[in-house]
Amino acid sequence: MAGEGVSWRNWSGSVGAEVQAIARPADEEQLRETIQQAPGPLRLVGSGHSFTPLVATSGTVVDLAAFSGLIGHDDVQTTATVGAGTKLGQLTELLAGLGQALPNMGDIDKQTVAGALATATHGSGLGLGAYHTQLRMMRFLEGRGAEREFLVDRDQEMIEATGVTLGVFGALTAVTFQNVPRYNLRRKRSMQPLGQVLDNFETLMAAHRSAEVFFVPFARHALIQTLDMTEESGDFHMTSEDEAGLATLKMLRTYLKWLPSLRRLLIGNAMAKLSDEEAVGEWMKIYVSDRQMKFNEMEYHLPFEEGSGALTEIITLIEKHFPQVYFPVEVRSVQADKFWLSPFYRRDTCSIAVHHDAAEDPTAFFRAAEAIFRRRGGRPHWGKMHNLTASDLAASYPRFRDAMEVRRDLDPDNRFISPYMARLLGIAP
Repeated sequence: MAGEGVSWRNWSGSVGAEVQAIARPADEEQLRETIQQAPGPLRLVGSGHSFTPLVATSGTVVDLAAFSGLIGHDDVQTTATVGAGTKLGQLTELLAGLGQALPNMGDIDKQTVAGALATATHGSGLGLGAYHTQLRMMRFLEGRGAEREFLVDRDQEMIEATGVTLGVFGALTAVTFQNVPRYNLRRKRSMQPLGQVLDNFETLMAAHRSAEVFFVPFARHALIQTLDMTEESGDFHMTSEDEAGLATLKMLRTYLKWLPSLRRLLIGNAMAKLSDEEAVGEWMKIYVSDRQMKFNEMEYHLPFEEGSGALTEIITLIEKHFPQVYFPVEVRSVQADKFWLSPFYRRDTCSIAVHHDAAEDPTAFFRAAEAIFRRRGGRPHWGKMHNLTASDLAASYPRFRDAMEVRRDLDPDNRFISPYMARLLGIAP
């Protein structure tokens, strides 16, 4: 355990805290001692890839990196049990060695399993759920240090109650995921006129196993990326082309911020001339992108039918009022599920993410975008910037109060509840 006065910051630098200690328990017994004895409030940390103050505390940050790696697997059931501190990039390699694969992924593999479950992290595809929908078993130490284990065949309701963990039900130590046999993907990228994309939005998103839309401000075109399974083999490897493209967009933004017509002409003409791309590779290599330029992010999850209208409003917002924005708007879809704190609870979802350079203040832009998302029934990504509090969330999540009752039973002393989490979830000190 580190000494007093330790600083902690997230990946983008948007959240920081002066904590009394950072604990790094090596095993379950040390973790139990930490839960029972360390200065509170306790908050659990993964890779720091959230943009909200989920980890921030004046007490103890608990790093569960030692709880990583493969614990066991079942070839017949295509399941694998891993430590909750396992990073997704490590997990994909472990699964590939077993002949297994995650059914879906987001494009960043730096998060830990526990961090991804805490925030309902997801990929894209109307027939594909977020990571928590793969849960077959959860093992954690609750607020007084006792071990709890939930099995899907025995404790389905408890898994649905706690599977989107927010780090408030206990310290997750291990999970079992329902996987699929390993597979290859064909990735296609093409440019389409923006009007065409918006007019055919729902059909486009539903036509492939996975589809994403990236709108570049002032481009008049959108990049369409589709992923479909294939029996073909390929040797695709991640490149830094996307990062180079971002650097170019930033340069054009900087020099042409007050010349929108010229900016639109240069970017739009360049994107319209780009050739279609196609690549084949192993699942984990196709999903993941190279993300080096730091940013802050807001993402809202909307009823699927609201996607096209919300995207239209966001585009207008950027081009009329926030020309400093140059990051593409990212649009994905996610299958409905039954997890109580899932943003996808009982509705197919269109997720829209807006980004802002980490060196620049996103407040005004994000507040304006949030107003659009909320007006269209959006639920915020738990790990990305938003301004909602408990009363807002209780109105949006039908089983929010039920989840809070389960939380109270598992952590009656509020060991895992920081002031931010108390405000977010409506928990009295």
